[in-house]
Amino acid sequence: MPYARERAGIADAQLGLLLLCLGCGSMVMMPLAGWVVSRIGCRRTIFLAAGAVALSLAFLASVSSFAALVAFLLLFGAAVGTADVTMNIQGVIVERACGRSMMSGFHGLFSLGCILSAASLSALLWLGASPLQAVCGLLLAGALVLAIHGNALLPYGEGGASSPFIRPSPEVLLLGGLCFIAFLVEGALLDWSAVFLVTARDVDKAQAGLGYAFFSLTMAAGRLCGDRIVNRLGECSVLVAGSLLAIAGMALAVLLPHWYFALLGFVLVGAGISNMVPVFCTLAGRQRRMPVGMAIAAMTGIGYLGILLGPALIGGVAHLANLSLALAGSAGLLLIVVVCAPWMTRRRTA
Repeated sequence: MPYARERAGIADAQLGLLLLCLGCGSMVMMPLAGWVVSRIGCRRTIFLAAGAVALSLAFLASVSSFAALVAFLLLFGAAVGTADVTMNIQGVIVERACGRSMMSGFHGLFSLGCILSAASLSALLWLGASPLQAVCGLLLAGALVLAIHGNALLPYGEGGASSPFIRPSPEVLLLGGLCFIAFLVEGALLDWSAVFLVTARDVDKAQAGLGYAFFSLTMAAGRLCGDRIVNRLGECSVLVAGSLLAIAGMALAVLLPHWYFALLGFVLVGAGISNMVPVFCTLAGRQRRMPVGMAIAAMTGIGYLGILLGPALIGGVAHLANLSLALAGSAGLLLIVVVCAPWMTRRRTA
């Protein structure tokens, strides 16, 4: 984005609009992705989404027109949203066929991919590559992975509805709401942890990114270990204990004055919420009131609003009160997960 901003000569307001386009593209396609998968299967949908990602990223790394940036960010968001839903649908199918928890590991590798790609892109730019060259390097690596493993993707998807638009069941709506809360907490730390460290804990701006870095690494580690934890403790215990751990971590970050405690608190928040969304995906795949693909799409779309709207809501609360109260309030919403977890994790077939 800094390179695109420089090429196009855009102001802060235009940059905000560009970032909104990314989320809007995802939100438009997420509810439709389940229907697409039911029609052409997981494999073809992933290939189409990957092609759209490659096309949009290549142009985003080179175009200088604001209108072109808007168009290709919408395409990129739509492709990423489609791939996100499709991966979760395939994950649910595979997990159910194997008869054990596997979703946390899938999401853990997703988190690891985010970390590795960001580090690789930064390294290529640091070595002198242009944005287009750096992006093409990542795209070639992704194409190689798909060429080697793409045939292992499922050629089918879960049976879907005849229409791409179907009203979510109350159970799926509740799962979407709980997913919204988990994503809201994640979005709060994504956009506000650095601001909190600088303004409330007097951390130097050059070190302010440590908060989200520690949070992200803990999230990835927690997910990579999550399947063993879920299989051993059960879904309800993971949701309840994770929520309480995240609440305690945020309280530690905002109540104790030293920035070391804030970093420790962000680590606890990452550990607490790391396996929530994977468990919600498993539960959406288990319910029988909606086709699985449509349920995953609806839940993911509702949950994704937490990342889009959450930071703005926290900014509003911070403006009316203070940032510490806003962050604590976001974590306090996890008490809803604590209350709902016992009912949501009962094994139902109807």
